[in-house]
Amino acid sequence: MNMEYILETRGLVKEFKGFTAVAGVDLKVRRGSIHALIGPNGAGKTTVFNLLTKFLEPTRGAIVYRGQDITWRRPAQVARMGLVRSFQISAVFPHLSVRDNVRVALQRASGKSFHFWRSERSLDGLNDRVMALLDEVDLRSFADVVTVELPYGRKRALELATTLAVDPELLLLDEPTSGMGHEDVGRVTELIRRVAQQRTVLMVEHNLSLVANLSDRITVLQHGSVLAEGSYAEISSNPQVMEAYMGNAA
Repeated sequence: MNMEYILETRGLVKEFKGFTAVAGVDLKVRRGSIHALIGPNGAGKTTVFNLLTKFLEPTRGAIVYRGQDITWRRPAQVARMGLVRSFQISAVFPHLSVRDNVRVALQRASGKSFHFWRSERSLDGLNDRVMALLDEVDLRSFADVVTVELPYGRKRALELATTLAVDPELLLLDEPTSGMGHEDVGRVTELIRRVAQQRTVLMVEHNLSLVANLSDRITVLQHGSVLAEGSYAEISSNPQVMEAYMGNAA
């Protein structure tokens, strides 16, 4: 068992009625790193994420997380093991305050139901953890704001806080800056850097500036296969990557 890598895929294949979306992907994600998965549209990035989080079953191949084969585990099982995809499991209610949204997520994470009719006092035991999570995503000053009134970038930060409530060891971020303006991208970049200090992060992201700024290692997909892997300097100077990805992005 090689514990240097928290996640590995071995010969991962996904076929849809004759179309191969993922074609033999071997991926290794090092513990404590920020690993980016990039590639042109249709490269298979989202399908790989869906396979890793068990929303799809592979046609062939294996997925190993923390040394355990999770290829045929259910989504809830891998989430409980600490492999969590952000912005999909988050419990964000637009007409609750930011504070109460994080309380909901904490109660879900503990396996308890959230009861809207409970008194404020009955939830006080969660306050310290709620505020710690809000601090982690720079939302303490927004704690009493109704979520629907938050700017878009702050809503994404709240979604990240609700995801962190389940205490993930490996956090999968699916295009975390999609639809954001420049200021929000900068803020979310710093949030990712902050939350990654205690976790491993695997992200799909189109913003190459963010990828260059954050990533320890980058895997480039094309037509469902790994085209290249390495540091940003290595992949950005790779002629095949320049042709397949950089050229498309220009």
